[in-house]
Amino acid sequence: MTPELAYLVWSVVLTVVLVVIAVAGATQQVGLPTLAGNREGLPDMTGWAGRAQRAHRNMLESLVLFAILVFAAQLAGKTNAITALGAAIFFWGRVAHALLYLAGIPWLRTGAWVVSVVGLFLIFWQLI
Repeated sequence: MTPELAYLVWSVVLTVVLVVIAVAGATQQVGLPTLAGNREGLPDMTGWAGRAQRAHRNMLESLVLFAILVFAAQLAGKTNAITALGAAIFFWGRVAHALLYLAGIPWLRTGAWVVSVVGLFLIFWQLI
């Protein structure tokens, strides 16, 4: 398995961890019966539970872009040290983003997001 694909798999693991944390927070706030229902009229989650939900959603949005770039690089035969570096930067930026989001540290969280975007850009740059 290439480093890019390995980081993609680990990014999926991170996404699953984030959804488990978000569900735990929602369960704490509204209870399991409400979550197991149709979720009509479900209130917005607040505090760390809301941040966990938003961190998970943000990871899903980024994961789609990362997966497309990794698969495109694989299919085009353009994986190299730069795409591997980009994948690593994306993943570790996302780990930092998740931790900072859960901790409620906004500006550093934004910085971590920018780092992950740099990783995406490095992979993209090898494709053009």
